[in-house]
Parts: sequence; structure tokens; C-alpha cells
Amino acid sequence: MLKQFLNLKLSQKLSPQQIQLMKLIQLPTQAFEQRLKEEMVENPALETGKEEEELYEKDEFDNNDEYDDYEGSENIDANEINIDEYLSNDETPDYKMQANNYSDDDEEYSSPLAAPTTFHQDLINQLNTFILTDEEREIVEFLVGSIDDDGYLRRDVQDIVDDMAFTQGIYTDEKTVEKMLHIIHDLDPPGVGARDLHECLLLQLRHKTPSESVDLAINIIENEFDAFTKKHYEKLMATYEISKDQLKKAIEEIEKLNPKPGGAYDSSNRTVEQIVPDFAIRIVDGELELTLNGRNAPSLHVSKDYQEMLQTYKVSKDKSNQQKDAVQFIKQKLDSAKWFIDAIRQRQETLYVTMNAIMHFQQEYFLDGEETKLKPMILKDVADMVGLDISTVSRVANSKYVETPYGTKLIKEYFSESMKNDQGEDVSTLEIKKISRRLLKKKTKTSL
Repeated sequence: MLKQFLNLKLSQKLSPQQIQLMKLIQLPTQAFEQRLKEEMVENPALETGKEEEELYEKDEFDNNDEYDDYEGSENIDANEINIDEYLSNDETPDYKMQANNYSDDDEEYSSPLAAPTTFHQDLINQLNTFILTDEEREIVEFLVGSIDDDGYLRRDVQDIVDDMAFTQGIYTDEKTVEKMLHIIHDLDPPGVGARDLHECLLLQLRHKTPSESVDLAINIIENEFDAFTKKHYEKLMATYEISKDQLKKAIEEIEKLNPKPGGAYDSSNRTVEQIVPDFAIRIVDGELELTLNGRNAPSLHVSKDYQEMLQTYKVSKDKSNQQKDAVQFIKQKLDSAKWFIDAIRQRQETLYVTMNAIMHFQQEYFLDGEETKLKPMILKDVADMVGLDISTVSRVANSKYVETPYGTKLIKEYFSESMKNDQGEDVSTLEIKKISRRLLKKKTKTSL
């Protein structure tokens, strides 16, 4: 028997513009510049330069329904997205967005820093050869980010599913995650993404050219891994009815494998990229001063020519279908340009307020440079300070660098968990690691 009933539930969905905004926030300076160039090519209504902005006032033309109601109209209403309300209510003065607070006469020289493509970035680059949906790409990139430096994925699949739902708003299931994990298993170096040594060795063997020795090695690792690790060679020969020489060749194939595929990543032959700090922290008269890289704050404005063209079409007496199509195209490009300018401005503000909170949270370290003064700090600490979502803070900290008096470092290096000491005080795990290294180094010298 069929029944009808009403079911009310709350759900949150992000619009395409909001998703694009979050992606803009995540981009480091160089990638942001590339994204900006692409937008300039795609949208002729967007111009760069230092001349005074004459922003397109959409409301001036909204009353002209003649252009909006014809069939095929696809208006983009920039007012549908309240970017400020979505990400932050903080307002940062424009002067804080300047590249620096020095006069034009001051000259500042800095040596460019070079860094190779990272292990995880190389995995992301390889994913471009796969045809994936947007959801699948988000899942597989999250999995790549969960792989440790040895190349292992040491997290339970269900934990990953829960983490994606909580931190990224990606709702999936274990079956889909396992499917995406198989894609990672096809990446180089062989064995990457394995959950344990057993799976790591199997993945590497299956990447080898099939042969009698390789097939035997796969069979041993897959079915008699425990006997192999305990070196019960007599049992293996009896189980597979093979000679000592055949077993030796199979073992030689296994010995050629790398138990830490991530450690085999050779960055010496990778393309070298220049690191461009996204922020700079300086000490001026004993006070910390934060500046945002000027390349993150381009001068953009809406094309005056496009605005005039729209006005010309508006007052035109002869309004053909071709003209209506032209008007619709111009309106879409103008709206898109206005939104992009607002999104960049919001990106600047979000980057600045987040890094400013990190700087003040770790003020003692930035004033002194001593790593033991780094406080325990997690994403939630910063998110609570600036009133942003944890995922937004994560995007700001991801793949971005800050130039300090003590060197240029990844922002995420300043985040750490805490542990209690004998006095019940919270101590950063970074401090514990540093003290442990000192003790180990001292012990090594003593033993020598």
C-alpha cells in the first residue's frame, strides 16, 4: 500500500560561486596568479590596472525586463552570495593589505628560495591522467593528503569517511573510498597508499613484469606472509612443492622491493619551483608586523567599455534577437567580473585575518625565534579566534609560506597537538620532539 507523507530536513549546499571562492582561498600565491591570468583570458569584462575602478552597478539595468525575460536567459545574480557573511564578518582596513609599509625609496633584496615538487604534489599531478568526477577528485585528493611520508595510508577507511564528512563536508561511503584508493594504488611509486607492509609488497609485485619468480613471490606474500616473515623456508618449499633454487629466486624478487615507497621519491630530477612567500612577518620596534604579499592583491576593475556597450544597447530603439543575445552575454560577463573582484577582496581579508591570528597566537616564538616557545595550536584554536570555519583555516594554512626573520616556512608547521608535562601544563609536541632530538644527539656524542 502506497502512502504519502512530508519529511522536513535541513541540508546545507554550497553554490558554485562559494565553491570557487573556497578554492581561491586555498591557492598559494603562484597558483593564484595563474588562476587570475586564466580568468582575465576567459572574461574580457575584467581588466587590470591602477586606474580608478568604475564598478558595474547591476541595479541600474535590472529594471529593464525586456532583456531578462526572453527564452534562454541565464542571469547570474551576484547578490545571491553574501561572501562576507559566508566566510567572515571581520573587516580589515585597506592599508593592512599593502605589500609593505616602507617608502618607495627603500630597497629590499631577497634571495629566491627553491623547492622541489613534493611527494604529495607529485601524486596529485599524476591524478590528472584519470577521468574523475568533481566528487571523486575531492575524495582521492583527501586520501593523498592522508598518506604519510613513507607512502602509507595508516588510517581506517571508516575514520577517513567520517573525517571527510566532518571537516570537508564530503559525504561518501567506505565502498567509494576503497574504489578511489585503488586509483592511488596505480600511481608511482608502486606501493603508495598501502595500509600495511603486506599490502605494500603485494602492490609492488603486481606492478612487476609477470614471470615464474614474480608469480611465486606474489603467492607467498599473499597466502604465506607469516611463514615468509618468520623464515620458515622448509615449510614454503613443501607447501608450493618447489626447489630451494626456485624459492631463492622468489625471495630475491621480494628483497628488491621498497618497504617505504614514499622514501624512494627522488626530488633531484623533478622540476624545481620557486617558493614565493604569501606573507611576511617583521619585527619593528619590538612589535610584530604582518604584511600580505602584494601579488595577492592585484588591481582589478570592471571594463568601462563593456559598461558603455550595455548602456548603448539599452537606449537602442531597434532591439533584435541578436542584440538581446549580445546584451545577455555582456551582463553575464560584467556580473562575473564584479563577483571575481569581490571574491579576491574577500580572499585577501580571509588570508590576512587568519595569518594575523596565527602570528599573535605564536607571538613569543616570532619575537624570539626559539622553537621551544611554539605553543600547542590546532585549527580550531585559530578558527575560534577569527570566527571562521575550521575547513577555511585549513585552506589558508595549506601549501602557503610565511617569511620570518628566522627563515621562510610552511604555515602548517606552526600547528601541533599538546601534551601535559609534570606540572600539568600544556606542552607542544614540537617542543617535545626538539628536546628529544637534543637528548639523542647528546647521548650519541657521549657514547662515541
